[in-house]
Amino acid sequence: MAKDDKKKKDADSSEEDGGGKKKLIIIIAAAVVLLLIIGGAAFFFLKPTPKVEEEVDPGLDVPIPEITQSTVIGPMVEIKEFIVNIISEEDRHYVKASLTIELNREEALEETSKRMPQIRDAILLLVGNKTYEELQDLQGKKQLKAELISKINSFLQTGKVKAIYFTDFVVQ
Repeated sequence: MAKDDKKKKDADSSEEDGGGKKKLIIIIAAAVVLLLIIGGAAFFFLKPTPKVEEEVDPGLDVPIPEITQSTVIGPMVEIKEFIVNIISEEDRHYVKASLTIELNREEALEETSKRMPQIRDAILLLVGNKTYEELQDLQGKKQLKAELISKINSFLQTGKVKAIYFTDFVVQ
């Protein structure tokens, strides 16, 4: 019987050792899984958020002409009414217009009056090379103003044209 008791004790202790090892493995595995979950959650919540590049409107890069004119008004030169035939494939069209030129200096007034035939010639040539369709919309008229300013400034020496104002403009 002593042998039987000894065998029983050995079997019980081996079962306890095997059961204890299993419990230890389960506890270690649970601890590892718990650490992985905590580490994953910490990585997810503590990682820096990626910077999202905002789409830049390409229209913001377009140069915009100065809208607000300076408060100082320069000397003005009035160019009386003129009539010009314009390019058209269909019927005959013409422009009847008058305009005022704003200069940047008083000294330019004398030169402008001396060069009035050149200025009128430049205006007639530039307007005459426009089409009916170009002069119907606002963009075409703004383009014409820019071309006129550039052309007139090309031969003025004592001053420059600051702005051009159409005081009468009829396209027919």
